[in-house]
Amino acid sequence: MTGNKAQTGTALLVLEDGRIFRGESFGAVGESLGEAVFTTGMTGYQETLTDPSYHRQIVLQTAPQIGNTGWNAEDDESARIQVAGYVVRDPSRRASNWRSTGSLETALRSQGVVGVAGIDTRAAVRHLRERGAMRAGVFSGPALFSGPALESGPALESGTSPVSDEALVERVRQSPPMEGADLYGAVTTAEPYVVPAVGERRFVVAALDVGIKSNTPRMLAARGVEVHVLPADTAIEAIDELRPDGFFLANGPGDPATADGPVALTKQVLERRIPLFGICFGNQILGRALGRGTYKLRYGHRGINIPVIEHATGRVAITSQNHGFAVQGEAGERFRTPYGNAQITHTCPNDGCVEGLAGTDFPAFSVQYHPEAAAGPHDAADLFDRFVTLMAEHPVGYGGAAGIPLPTVDPAPPEADPAAPDSADPDPDPDADAPTGPFPVVDPSAGGPDPLTAPFSAGEDALVRPGADRPWPPPRAGTADDPTTHGGPSAQPRQEDR
Repeated sequence: MTGNKAQTGTALLVLEDGRIFRGESFGAVGESLGEAVFTTGMTGYQETLTDPSYHRQIVLQTAPQIGNTGWNAEDDESARIQVAGYVVRDPSRRASNWRSTGSLETALRSQGVVGVAGIDTRAAVRHLRERGAMRAGVFSGPALFSGPALESGPALESGTSPVSDEALVERVRQSPPMEGADLYGAVTTAEPYVVPAVGERRFVVAALDVGIKSNTPRMLAARGVEVHVLPADTAIEAIDELRPDGFFLANGPGDPATADGPVALTKQVLERRIPLFGICFGNQILGRALGRGTYKLRYGHRGINIPVIEHATGRVAITSQNHGFAVQGEAGERFRTPYGNAQITHTCPNDGCVEGLAGTDFPAFSVQYHPEAAAGPHDAADLFDRFVTLMAEHPVGYGGAAGIPLPTVDPAPPEADPAAPDSADPDPDPDADAPTGPFPVVDPSAGGPDPLTAPFSAGEDALVRPGADRPWPPPRAGTADDPTTHGGPSAQPRQEDR
């Protein structure tokens, strides 16, 4: 490789394997390092950029034209842009949307996000698909030159010279990999905060913020749930004091193998049999708490059109996803845990990746995808209803047992039942009867109620509803009928719903 012969408007995407894509500066100028990944979503770029799960990643958009609808004050999924860098093919020259308050490039520039435009994104995506997600850097402006830093203007200051391609590749190779990256602490809330229930408060949920998106508490609040969003280092004593009806594990960035604190807290929550629901990073945390391992995917699942099979029914949902790690397991696998039996409930038909876990006789379940769908399809919005039902069937806190002392947690295992199967047996009888959890084992050929549409075993009357004056199920978050969307029931639909 030779010198890059850079001009002040040039920007580079540099991959750790030596591949370099040359384009134009887009957003802020400078240097930023991270993991290069691609997302296939054709809409929702603002939600993508502000998703904390993308922290320290350089995101490449497969959709060729980005920025058409500008930037607005309503669709952020966190307080700031989270990506390390942004790569697009053809940024829109004009923002055209009635909600727009500025352009995408202005938002990138104001928040210091280095971007690259004008590269062959098809070639870059093919490269990442074949070689896998890898360390990368985006470089523009002063980062392309050695010597005195450039302040502004087209002319180079005296004494500067282009940095060689080899030197830029070496900078990338010196950056930390995503495997072993402990990142959730960088995106968690510094202090607890509360998202109030819409209408009558029916439940209280403790949500562990390891990178939570803004739409998730809104989806819960629309169902009569008061959400207490807690820092990632919250101790079990704070959970005991709150007395929640349920515990929520959020999405987040980094390697789940580093999340020892959240995993330990999850084990304590499971011991107390507090109903638990996790998504994305939360699925991996629950998996680890149940004794499963995790591993890094070749290039991950990132987009809003990824299919997932629910094995109890055979139904396929089109889902929004953003993850580079997964839980070990096979489709339909059942396994023992310290808290009871569990099963793999969902997988991705594209590659067999585990997409969901559930306890069959303890109140916990999780999915690898994003049912809050910001942006994305609403196929999986019913999972929030399942969580509400799970809390109704297992009352432990505000909604069902307020004022009753917490049960004493006995860390010692129960005495073995001579008639029970050997607890060391790694392959329990899949036909053995067990109380059903949120994803019951169902033989589709046997008929009967569909767990996706029918209430749980307690019956429809047991479903706690968030106020008789509002429809059930509640309107999807982000629509004109949803009173939690952008200030009231008169609000217009979100961008992706138009």
